[in-house]
Amino acid sequence: MTSAQSVVTNESDSLVVALGEYDTGWHDPSASLERISDLAGRARSAGAALLVLPEMCTTGFTVDAARYSESDDGPSTRAISDIAARNDVYIVAGLSMRRDGRYLNSAVAFAPDGEVLATYDKQRLFGYATEHEIYSPGTGPCIVSLGPLTVAMFVCFDLRFPELFREVGPDVDAMIVVANWPSPRMKHWEVLTQARAIENQCYLIGVNRTGKADGLEYLGGSVIHDPWGARIDAPSSDASLRVGTVSHGKVAEVRKSFPLDLGARD
Repeated sequence: MTSAQSVVTNESDSLVVALGEYDTGWHDPSASLERISDLAGRARSAGAALLVLPEMCTTGFTVDAARYSESDDGPSTRAISDIAARNDVYIVAGLSMRRDGRYLNSAVAFAPDGEVLATYDKQRLFGYATEHEIYSPGTGPCIVSLGPLTVAMFVCFDLRFPELFREVGPDVDAMIVVANWPSPRMKHWEVLTQARAIENQCYLIGVNRTGKADGLEYLGGSVIHDPWGARIDAPSSDASLRVGTVSHGKVAEVRKSFPLDLGARD
């Protein structure tokens, strides 16, 4: 596909982001990948250049990593790579992965040509659900360029730890959180996603799943907050998914007009 056909050009200041909120199912990668393919097509039709999917989007949040985790070039990675290339969109997707003898809860960024651009491994594991007994924690942040934007990726429980976001906040335009955040704690999700945007003066893109899995219910609540903390996502033209525009210039404008770093202390 030529650059003239691409949603985003090198001169562009922004990306249209689609919130890929859906029922990821439970331990059924084939069914979930079909839904991802449909979402990617609808995102592209809505003019989106980036589609963000939930945590462990092909399996649901599983601790059966021995059975469902995949290598860096596993079938789910290859399938999502192909979906990104067929639809000419960036994709950020959560996957259960294994690497160097460890299981990892990861977020993977794909380019519009299908290339894997970066992988982030969740740093704060959810001990309440025994995640720490199965998965190994990531060792640091991950910042990746998605077209004109500089983005940091995070996974679910990371959201409760503002120090992780503050570490990269000054260097990014947006923070992406992929999640399996169950219904009993939705108020926390709403407050924390907004707080991370406000305190770092950048966009916060949070994508959560829907449906039921392993005895839990998920209500979605996916959102894009701008650097002031205002919600900016809205239904696409056919109302089939929510989209929002994320702008590098907006971040620079907010930080210049209200410089929080003037109050910082060493």
